[in-house]
Amino acid sequence: MLNKLNISPERQKLIIYIVLTVVTLAVFWQVNQYTFINFDDNLYVTENSHIKSGITLEGFRWAFGTKYLGLWNPLVWLSFMLDYQLYGLNASGYHVTNLILHIMSTLLLFWLLNRMTGAVWKSAFVAAVFALHPLHVESVAWIAERKDVLSAFFWMLTLCLYVYYTEKPVIRRYLLVLFSFVCALMSKPMVVTLPVIMILLDYWPLGRFESKKDNLIIWQLKEKIPFFILSAVLVIVTLYNPNDSSPKLFPLGSRIANAPVAFVTYLEKTFWPHDMAIFYPFPSHIPIWQIIGASLLIIFISAVVIAMAKRLPYLFVGWMWYAITIVPVIGIIHISYYAMADHYHYLPSVGIAIMLAWGIPALIKSEEIKRKILFPAGIITLAIMAVLTWKQCGYWKNSITLFNHALQVTKNNYIVHGHLGVALFTKGKTEEAIDHYNKALRITPCYSDTYNNRGIAYYELGKYQQAIEDYNVAIHLNQEYAQAYNNRGLVYSRIGKYQQAIEDYNVAIYLNPEYADAYYNRGIVYNNLGQYQRAIEEYSEAIRLKKDYADAYNNRGTIYGKHRQYQLAIEDFNKAILLKSDYANAYYNRGRAYNIMGQYQSSIENYNETIRLKPDDADAYNDRAIVYLNQGNKKIGCHDAKKACAMGVCKALVMAKNNAICR
Repeated sequence: MLNKLNISPERQKLIIYIVLTVVTLAVFWQVNQYTFINFDDNLYVTENSHIKSGITLEGFRWAFGTKYLGLWNPLVWLSFMLDYQLYGLNASGYHVTNLILHIMSTLLLFWLLNRMTGAVWKSAFVAAVFALHPLHVESVAWIAERKDVLSAFFWMLTLCLYVYYTEKPVIRRYLLVLFSFVCALMSKPMVVTLPVIMILLDYWPLGRFESKKDNLIIWQLKEKIPFFILSAVLVIVTLYNPNDSSPKLFPLGSRIANAPVAFVTYLEKTFWPHDMAIFYPFPSHIPIWQIIGASLLIIFISAVVIAMAKRLPYLFVGWMWYAITIVPVIGIIHISYYAMADHYHYLPSVGIAIMLAWGIPALIKSEEIKRKILFPAGIITLAIMAVLTWKQCGYWKNSITLFNHALQVTKNNYIVHGHLGVALFTKGKTEEAIDHYNKALRITPCYSDTYNNRGIAYYELGKYQQAIEDYNVAIHLNQEYAQAYNNRGLVYSRIGKYQQAIEDYNVAIYLNPEYADAYYNRGIVYNNLGQYQRAIEEYSEAIRLKKDYADAYNNRGTIYGKHRQYQLAIEDFNKAILLKSDYANAYYNRGRAYNIMGQYQSSIENYNETIRLKPDDADAYNDRAIVYLNQGNKKIGCHDAKKACAMGVCKALVMAKNNAICR
């Protein structure tokens, strides 16, 4: 070890900080090249108009006032807004932010344990396990799990500040701890257990119980009550949702039965990280022997560490850290359709690492054996973890790779089949997508999202009746499924049943008053019906709700153009092009507006850009031909007219021949 080389303790710690940073970067850096995935990343970032507005006052109001996706975590939304401000929709930047937060949490964890215990290498081992464990790939590589890495950073910072406070208990330091804890709460509700962890650390390694024996309870209550009150408030805010109508697929009894099995499975995967997946489906049946066996194991370990708490306090503290932090997400409270999730292991794993780092050396009496065995064994263990983590990171390259891997390591995974279907659909592999939707529905016939997504695929294939049937089932399963109403409205609009389409859009908007797409689609129907003012109002509302809605600007611009409001039209086309620089149709529409206004050079420039972006746009060639011919440029005008006619639009060529211009 480094102390054999006569390296000072301070320099040893500096080396550990550097090694932890470099190794973690080396193992995880590949995520820098990865994309968003279509599992929550769309809801958190890519399709979230609030995030895509960047840092704004309205964005602050929304972040602190929303329980979007069922959680109150304003700092997560603000962090995404900042990322968007810096990186736009470049996924690389979001991945790097997650990685930086993970590294900072690792370094804070090392500082925390070393500061409390003075055990440099044991603290380094715990921090390295936290940094490199394969189960933590999900928290780092999944952009939507920003709440994990952000809350962990504030969790570690809060404990570091708490230790700083215990060294000199003054109000200024106490308020810093409280502020950091509030930041943690605003990142993820899971951190509500942090005050209990503070009490555990008071017991060991801080040893504060010894000095406060006479008034132990009063002292703890006085010091920790503000933290418990804040935790209680967040629990109430998180659980209270009178408008929550989401179906509870699993009864309370099933969730209670799954809890001890999941608890022990997390333990198993801590020591043998295998078959890791983004989604573990809830089992249809859990054998009674598994429930009893897992429960007995938990009781046995708990009894042992409690019995040995005075002699081996680190085992008690490590086990309680693990158990207490994992309880809020063990599944008894209905959080999601997961049986368990790798990212729930992120903070609890620290407790197990503490048990290993302090417990294993306690089993070996000989100092010489400790020196010869423990250090190389620790390095080998961490090296194996690093390799496994690097490999696991590779599965997060994109949605298709991630979901294909999940299907290989799990069974009856209807959620993953469904999301793989969406990923394949976005790549144009519609038939393959439908195949996975069918597999998902064979496993779980009552999952409304899959019917909705299969309906979208049928719509793309022109199988409108089958699409309507799937949307009907989705709505039957979930009466408040706004997206299914909107999508069924799209089918009705396509087949000319405009009144039925409007009725569906009305319901979608009633269910979700901020549904910009439904306003936009209703605007299209009103436009088709010739109700142009109502269409403008719908497009305007869609734009108000979704500031970057390029299609709505373009469509509103075309209506302004029809009503000779050319300046308003051009302003809308300008905005559409600013938002979407390769928007060929907006360039074409702007070219037409400039042509009517007599600004022929600007018109030609826009037609040029349309043709560059869309070389088979016959209308652009035709309209550009007319401009050139009107300007007397017969050569180019006739060339464009003939090319347009060859693609099926002959208006310019017929006009030219009637005027004996083109032969």
